[in-house]
Amino acid sequence: MSNLIYELRQASLKNGIILGLFALVSTGLIAAVYLITKDKIAQEVEASVARRLNEIVLKTEYDNDVYHDCKFVTNQDLLGSKEPQKVYRMRNKNRDYAIILSTVAPDGYAGKIKLIVGIYRDGSLAGVRVTEHKETPGLGDKIDREKSEWIEQFNKRSLKNSPAAMWKVKKDGGDFDALTGATITPRAIINAVYKALGYYQHHTDVLFNQDNPCQ
Repeated sequence: MSNLIYELRQASLKNGIILGLFALVSTGLIAAVYLITKDKIAQEVEASVARRLNEIVLKTEYDNDVYHDCKFVTNQDLLGSKEPQKVYRMRNKNRDYAIILSTVAPDGYAGKIKLIVGIYRDGSLAGVRVTEHKETPGLGDKIDREKSEWIEQFNKRSLKNSPAAMWKVKKDGGDFDALTGATITPRAIINAVYKALGYYQHHTDVLFNQDNPCQ
C-alpha cells in the first residue's frame, strides 16, 4: 500500500512539474510574441490615426507639418484615460486652424473606445472618428465610418450650438440618434466627445501655443 501511495505521489509530482514547465514555456512564448509585435502594432495604430486625420480635416485646409506639430496632454476626467493623449495641431499661413485630439470613451459596451476628435479654432467639431474598439459586430461596430454614417452626426456641432442637455441619445431626451440594438455604445461616445469639447474650451491657448513637440 505504501509503495502505491509513493508511486502516486511521484506521478503527481512529475505531472505537476510538466504542467509547470508547460505554463512557463507558454508564458515565455506569449511574452516573446508581444515584445516582437508591440512596436509593429503601435505603428499600425498610429498609421490608422494618420489616415483618419485627413478624413476629418482635409489636407488642403492646413499647410504645416502636422505630424511634427503635436503634443501630449493628460486629463483622466475629460479625456477618459490616465495615459497621455496625443494632440495634432493644424495651422494655415501660421494661423491656428484646428486640432485633432485623441480621447477615450472608457464605458463602451465591450470596453474602451478610442477616438480622435477634430476641433476647429472656433470650438466647432470638424469631425470624429473611432480608431480602436471591441464593440459587437453588426451592432455597436456601426460607430465605424466604414460601417455607417452614424459618426457624422457630430460634424459642425459645438458647445455653443448644442447645449449640454442635447448631448444625449434621443431616447434620453437628447439630440443624437442611437444605433439599433446598441444604446450603450452611442452614449459612451457622445459623452466622450462632449467632454473633449469641454477640455478644448478650457485649454485652447495651451493646446495651440505651448511648446511640447512629439518625440
